[in-house]
Amino acid sequence: MKHQKVILVILDGLTYRVAADMMGYLQAECNEKKGCLYQLRCELPSISRPLYECILTGKKPVESGIVNNQVTRLSTQKSIFHYAHEAGLKTAAAAYAWISELYNRTPFNPLVDRHVEDESLPIQYGHFYYEDHYPDNHLFADAEHLRRTKQPDFLLIHPMNIDDAGHRFGKDSKAYRNSARRADDYLSHYLPTWLEEGYQVLVTSDHGMSDEGSHGGLDDDECLVPLFAFGNCFSLTQASILQTELCGTVCQLLGVPHDKPVAQQMLIDEK
Repeated sequence: MKHQKVILVILDGLTYRVAADMMGYLQAECNEKKGCLYQLRCELPSISRPLYECILTGKKPVESGIVNNQVTRLSTQKSIFHYAHEAGLKTAAAAYAWISELYNRTPFNPLVDRHVEDESLPIQYGHFYYEDHYPDNHLFADAEHLRRTKQPDFLLIHPMNIDDAGHRFGKDSKAYRNSARRADDYLSHYLPTWLEEGYQVLVTSDHGMSDEGSHGGLDDDECLVPLFAFGNCFSLTQASILQTELCGTVCQLLGVPHDKPVAQQMLIDEK
């Protein structure tokens, strides 16, 4: 596949059912055959740092060794950022500080690591936050600033307010569901432009959320997450997708050498 620019949005803590019910704009794009919603089951344990690593490297937590949120070290795996950087592409992220700790430097020092412009790092350009209540609309603006000013080939966007509301009030709360609605609204301001400019866009989550305001187990609410795909490289047909295939799929879209599994059924066969 020839080189495409890719935006990956990880809406932290968003369970599939709430995404399917609350995200009217994204669903409207899917209804117009401009996108497709898949359901996938996250790997275990269904918690954040292990699943950031899973999405970005294609390795299950038990394989990567990042098995809980307290494993604060650089990843030992090759991530999308590494593959893209090695191929001479530009990488950027507007994301939670744990992403910086996994792929740039650890421990996170906000005086040095909050805003990054360093072409030697896997994530060359970054705006990183470290409070779960950092407003999602600010985070999307941070990401769009990076996109417009740095023109990255791969951009990660990772807001936290849905997960924060879920932990505070539970999955069935007004706060949690409205956080999902707001994320959908924010995306409506940016996605049309991204698609017009030729980006391939994936919107997913690391894990879901329980009624008790937690996650980590095997319950469907905690493990079933959405994957929206938008762009002219996607087949837009239903398929069974694994979370471990997201890394390789993004690398395939970027057109960079990699050794990760790919959700080939999502992609248009160019042959």
